[in-house]
Amino acid sequence: MNVILRRAASDDLEKILEIVNHSILHTTANYSYEIQNLETQKKWFEEKKAKNLPVIVADLDGEVVGFGTYGQFREKIGYQYTIEHSVYVVDNVIGKGIGKQLLTELIGLAKQQGYHVMIGAIDADNAGSIAFHEKFGFVNTGTIREVGYKFGHWLDLVFMQLILK
Repeated sequence: MNVILRRAASDDLEKILEIVNHSILHTTANYSYEIQNLETQKKWFEEKKAKNLPVIVADLDGEVVGFGTYGQFREKIGYQYTIEHSVYVVDNVIGKGIGKQLLTELIGLAKQQGYHVMIGAIDADNAGSIAFHEKFGFVNTGTIREVGYKFGHWLDLVFMQLILK
């Protein structure tokens, strides 16, 4: 299995869109309801580039099988050193270390860019993602009950944080 991590390019946006839309339609990793279109994904990508925020992809033998990014946690200036990240991997490669590579890369980039804290906002029922983040040293800083609603039921959101050193 030959995985290459690289900065995303415009040519990757259709595959990123496919991954995002799958998560919207089938998981609670993303609390959106409506699938996105390519124009929306292009705008998202351009905004990331304009703000010098990374979008990295995991390329497995020429096919994008995952991506990771981060963005501003909240808009107020006092949060300028805190970011919230996202990592998505296609179903057929979950558990093969690709998510680990993506998050490792994001953590390194965040440190290089001078960020202090990385936040993960995770659906409370996603025990796998919580355990995954704990392996990186993220700590559970609290659960906000019933803040999301999807698939006919209320969702709790766990916040985890990693202080970047």
